[in-house]
Amino acid sequence: MAHFPGARYAAPHVMTLVQYQGNLLSQTREWTNLHDEELRRRAVKAAGEKDSPALVSLAVAYLGHQGGSGVLSSPRTVEAYALGVRQFVAYATEQAINLLRPGRHDAQGYVNAMLAAGRAPAGVQLKVAAAGCLYRALRWAGATEADPFRDVKVPKDRTPGIVKRPPYSEDDIADVIEQADVQAKFLLFLTAHAGLRISEALALEWQDLDESARRIHVRSGKGRKSRIVAMSSSLGRAARAYRTQFAPGGPEHDTGHRTTPPERVFRYASVMTARYHIEKAFKAAGVPFRGFHPGRKYAGTKLLRQIKDFGRVAAHLGHESVDTTRRGYAQLAADDLKEDLSGW
Repeated sequence: MAHFPGARYAAPHVMTLVQYQGNLLSQTREWTNLHDEELRRRAVKAAGEKDSPALVSLAVAYLGHQGGSGVLSSPRTVEAYALGVRQFVAYATEQAINLLRPGRHDAQGYVNAMLAAGRAPAGVQLKVAAAGCLYRALRWAGATEADPFRDVKVPKDRTPGIVKRPPYSEDDIADVIEQADVQAKFLLFLTAHAGLRISEALALEWQDLDESARRIHVRSGKGRKSRIVAMSSSLGRAARAYRTQFAPGGPEHDTGHRTTPPERVFRYASVMTARYHIEKAFKAAGVPFRGFHPGRKYAGTKLLRQIKDFGRVAAHLGHESVDTTRRGYAQLAADDLKEDLSGW
């Protein structure tokens, strides 16, 4: 991982990042319950002292109170913004930046430092979004009028996402399925055939699976959008096998450590736990595990080459914009037009 000035200061606070306590509403109320003058005083004090935990708390409160998704912001979004605020505060501490009265070159200097350290433009954009959120929070609290990230420039990365992070190959998927147990096989098919995000797969309930109609009802899609997803024949068989073992009344339903309600399909809700289970199959197959997203990209690419319709592929993957599918999730073969041009 590339480092940039100030990154080392983020390490002592990493544990607090994952201690997501309570709901976002309760965290928001820690600041919104204050009188305006006390809100301003605390924000000014936190910024003046570069108190990272307090500034993270303020930014999260603003995100939950006035952010685009408000209190419905996902924990992963909150964590990503929290980490971004920590890293910017660490950089500001190292560079002796006055958070309440930043210099006109300070924000762009932060961007340039990250780029010079080798961070990808897309990653830098996420850090800029977090730092910008901090300043919106400070303005909301009445601590400053500064808006240093309003005009910063982050170069566009012209390399398509599917090139930078390609899908698993056909052989990869076949080899892993051969080594996978019932649970890992079902999870792999959900990502690599149904194209589900790992968060969508882990949120599934038994009532969401309709093996006879070969349909999945995704209720917790990105942006809180639901959709109906078709099952492949292989996924339908894997779903039936999984239900036989793990559904209520099945031999494996009450065995092992369950951290989710009984109506949930999977007994665990953590991505890290899901990764632990499926990595065993990848390791046995000798295939490097690169995360769950390459499985979604496999689904997108295979479906696009079969139906040649970006719109239908976007709907299958739950993308609001076809451009998202085109840039990062599905790719036609370089000689895709070969048959169409053969009679010219």
